[in-house]
Amino acid sequence: MIISRTPFRISLFGGGTDYPAWYRKHGGIVLAATIDKYCYLSCRYLPPFFEHRIRLVYSKIESCQHVDDIQHPAVREILKSLNISRGIEIHHDGDLPARSGMGTSSAFTVGLLKGLHALQGYMPTKQELALESIRIEQEVLQETVGSQDQVLAAYGGVNTITFMTNGEISVTPIVLSNVRLKELNSHLMLFYTGLKRTAANVAGTYVNDLESHKRQLRIMKDLVQESLGILNSSNDLKELGGLLHEAWLSKRTLSPWVSNAEVDSMYEQALKAGALGGKLTGAGGGGFLLLFVAPERQATVREALKKLILVPFQFEYSGSQIIFCDREEEYSREEAFRETEPPRVFKEVQVG
Repeated sequence: MIISRTPFRISLFGGGTDYPAWYRKHGGIVLAATIDKYCYLSCRYLPPFFEHRIRLVYSKIESCQHVDDIQHPAVREILKSLNISRGIEIHHDGDLPARSGMGTSSAFTVGLLKGLHALQGYMPTKQELALESIRIEQEVLQETVGSQDQVLAAYGGVNTITFMTNGEISVTPIVLSNVRLKELNSHLMLFYTGLKRTAANVAGTYVNDLESHKRQLRIMKDLVQESLGILNSSNDLKELGGLLHEAWLSKRTLSPWVSNAEVDSMYEQALKAGALGGKLTGAGGGGFLLLFVAPERQATVREALKKLILVPFQFEYSGSQIIFCDREEEYSREEAFRETEPPRVFKEVQVG
């Protein structure tokens, strides 16, 4: 059995510039971080005792005979892509709910690829894992998603990610002292709004016409550099709160679906209680509300938003990892069933 653990992320600045339709013309950059909240996926080959050959356990339970019968689109296409024909069982657990703006869908894709590659005896690099996940989501599944979530899930850490017009992606860790990183972490509060939405649906309301939003996207891109200037200086980090507020006001103009009356009310309550800025963590419409609040004002903000769930978090730096691998059990099982199952061939997987 293999178990992978893949982090979720918060995006601070530059969101929207990571869509291929934008960065292949203008380039893009985001400042984002992964946090210690994870997607867990366990994968194992099934012995030949069961009526089903494939069993999936997530928010639904699927038991079927053939890959084409799988309802979960990402699982179906990943199994096809990796040419897995043997019986298999996959279980999913997550620390945060799906459709919440935390990159949960991409973390699932990255984590499943990581786990299934390991099951086949291959460990992809972080770059291979990120690019393969982007290919699955954008080209195979044709989802309206950007490219930052897959990269963050694969790499982990606090990074700037640069998207070049030729399609190349560069990941640069933010080099700050532990004291400065802890200071940044201590100013961030994460609240669950309880509003679920599908990121692709929200993004679809503006991604197909990004050229008409050049001004907003250029502002978002410029704010990445401004925020880096503050982080790398001795300036008070409270200045970042104002930048987050500016970025959120700009993003709200991309589409009426980015925010709504309920989110606006939550945000206004937070500002009145002392928050300096904030944003929804994903494409918009709901999910998690990330706020920038000086530590001395956080109790007041928490009281103002007491109907929401506060999620304490810390930055994490590992990215997608295999946290359990029991190969001896697998070898013993294969030996016992050698007359009923074909031998497994280990091979490297080339990522295009």
